Amino acid sequence: MSQYKVKTVKHPLNCTVEVPGSKSITNRALLMAALSDGECTLNGVLFSDDSRHFLTSLIALGYIIQVNEVEKYVVIRGAGGELPKKEAVINVGSAGTAARFLTAMLALSDGEYTIQASEQMKKRPMLPLFEALTSMGAEFTFLEKEGHLPVKVKGAAFGGKTPVCEVDIDISKSTQFLSALMMVAPMLKNGLKIHITSQKTEGAYIRITSKMMHQFGCNVVHEGSLYEIAAGESYMADTYQIEPDVSAACYFYAAAALTGGHVIVKNVHSTSMQGDMKFINVLRQMGCAVTEEREGICVTGPKDGCYNGVDIDMNDFSDQTMTLAALAPFAKTQTYIRNIGHIRLQESDRIHAIVTELTKLGIDVKEEESAILISPGEVKPGIVSTYDDHRMAMAFALIGLRAEGIVIDDCECCRKTFEDYFEVLDRILK
Repeated sequence: MSQYKVKTVKHPLNCTVEVPGSKSITNRALLMAALSDGECTLNGVLFSDDSRHFLTSLIALGYIIQVNEVEKYVVIRGAGGELPKKEAVINVGSAGTAARFLTAMLALSDGEYTIQASEQMKKRPMLPLFEALTSMGAEFTFLEKEGHLPVKVKGAAFGGKTPVCEVDIDISKSTQFLSALMMVAPMLKNGLKIHITSQKTEGAYIRITSKMMHQFGCNVVHEGSLYEIAAGESYMADTYQIEPDVSAACYFYAAAALTGGHVIVKNVHSTSMQGDMKFINVLRQMGCAVTEEREGICVTGPKDGCYNGVDIDMNDFSDQTMTLAALAPFAKTQTYIRNIGHIRLQESDRIHAIVTELTKLGIDVKEEESAILISPGEVKPGIVSTYDDHRMAMAFALIGLRAEGIVIDDCECCRKTFEDYFEVLDRILK
């Protein structure tokens, strides 16, 4: 287990940074390419623990894939909604997207499969998706804990059966359940109607799914709590460019706020479909200036890193909760982050992790079931536990830009989405 000691910055941080491709877009593109009919080339692919587990799972299922990590592209020969192998064992690691998306794909197939996962992924919620897929005709055998991975699955089309083409799903614990069902709908000859039973019926990542499906040639009709993919819809094989990861970009934008500097992230533009673009508006509220440059969006922090706290609903871009929590101790006023209860069920209980680590560093924090109130204060030196959670590691490193003596424990967990994050941080801090 390795540690990273953060270098404190005594001057405004002015730099241009390049970040990897979006994990969310990469893994959605991999699935749609596999379900397309023909050869797809994906450019700007993220190579990380999560995407590699997705790729190796597809290879285990018999897909012919060419990978070039240096030039960041993948070529996949799609099988038109069929799975090349009718029996296989896959391992999704800790990748929530791979776990949810591939489970749905295997569950609507005509084969029998085993899905293995990491200890972390075994704890994450899957039951609503299992129940929805069971109602469509899939059969699951839980190998350890009921409602969780690992499982054996017999596809709903096994033995020539016709899967049910209408399903109910609760997405309050994860919108990935809905994205998974939407994306595998072209496997069904009769199309699919998805009825949302939870109060939450949409979200940023669902909108990404819908837009990408349209880009791949498949239309989604959304009205209220109903999502419908008509019979005969399919994915077209083509060349697809994956956007840079805005979630990763936001750490560097936050660094500009902390130091009163300016940071450009290459190829991140206001046209991005990613929900974490909303965090840039939060930085505006805190006093940052935001401009669109030819190379990408530039964020300039207030003079001397002197910014305001905010009261913000982050339900739709909650991956940036840890980033805002890292900024909050240095704000002039309190920061209140609301409507984030679902992040307790992600790679870690992120609310509890934030409260625990900030408290260890001497910051006054109040924990609520779905909110956090953070007061400004003087940060003490300390070792930050990361809970095997990449976002805790990357976001809390930002605290060390302003406070001496911050050490990130188990920094290698960032390999999940941004494996050279700390190398990039080192380069810009020289």
